[in-house]
Amino acid sequence: MKKILFASSALVAVAVAGSAQASEKIQLEVGGYMEQWAGVADQDVGESKNAFQSDTEVHFKGKTTLDNGIEVGAVIELEGETSDDQIDEQYLFVNGGFGQFKLGKDDSAADSLGITAPSVGPVGVNDGDLTNWVDAYLIDTVPSSGDQKRATYFTPNMGGFQAGVSYADDSGSNNNDKATDGDNIVSAGVSYQGDFDGISFGVSAVGENQGEGNWYGVGANVGFGNFVVGSSWGHIEDDYAQGENSKTAGDTDAYDIGVSYAMDAAKVSLTYGYAEYGNRKVGSTSATSTGEISTVDLGLAYTLGAGVTWKSSIFWFDDEADNAAIADNDGYGAVTGLVLNF
Repeated sequence: MKKILFASSALVAVAVAGSAQASEKIQLEVGGYMEQWAGVADQDVGESKNAFQSDTEVHFKGKTTLDNGIEVGAVIELEGETSDDQIDEQYLFVNGGFGQFKLGKDDSAADSLGITAPSVGPVGVNDGDLTNWVDAYLIDTVPSSGDQKRATYFTPNMGGFQAGVSYADDSGSNNNDKATDGDNIVSAGVSYQGDFDGISFGVSAVGENQGEGNWYGVGANVGFGNFVVGSSWGHIEDDYAQGENSKTAGDTDAYDIGVSYAMDAAKVSLTYGYAEYGNRKVGSTSATSTGEISTVDLGLAYTLGAGVTWKSSIFWFDDEADNAAIADNDGYGAVTGLVLNF
């Protein structure tokens, strides 16, 4: 059987190579973004964690079209600052009438297809940058396993519907060349995007299995005129990403709801997030805590020119942990800065 599979793979490789001979060699183009922020916060446990924050990535992307019409390309994303994970993402993709295949280090299908409430500010309430400025639990209704070495398939977009599935055979091999002991990760999702007489509509259902448990969630956005209204909800089981006979302190439920308004070059948004968490880490220990957090973000995004956007957030939060080792905390803050896309 192995000989048959090897021979079949060899024939496919020869066929692809033969059809690619007349196509153009892939040329990588340089792109990416730079974000520079200044902010201040007041919280019960002390002053803001930082006065300045930044996030920069340089992206190298390229593709070619084979003689048979299939498109093949590569993406490499380099962190702009020293990082334990210096290459953020690196993968190849194959596009055709069959959909899209990806192979390499990338986000999961669930992460790519998940829909959350609209938010345009730099802080946000859902998987945003709140914890860069204050000590709090980070709400996330789409808590994907992040960039992993995985295989992903997306179906073609059929009348607005699209589905995807991802598989990573070892979460422990993410940042090294040799496989280590880790959990298999299976992610999947389906989404729909449509427009009916000027009213846009998007909905998603996504989930992931890792370790002994799962997370899953839904989200929806509706756009009419200059407004977009949306919400999302996610549930994390207490044994998600845990080993056998291991659990966190409890399940986690989170949701967000928000509205945005666009006017010429400006967008504003108001978003609320809430979570009853059971997976908050207690310091550097393996213990976890339950608790609850509410947070609000008022965001602004103003396009100053091609690839240049000014963004600002005013935020508030209230975090109450049930473990005495974690101090209850509440506060507010403001952040502003520029986003450069190149």
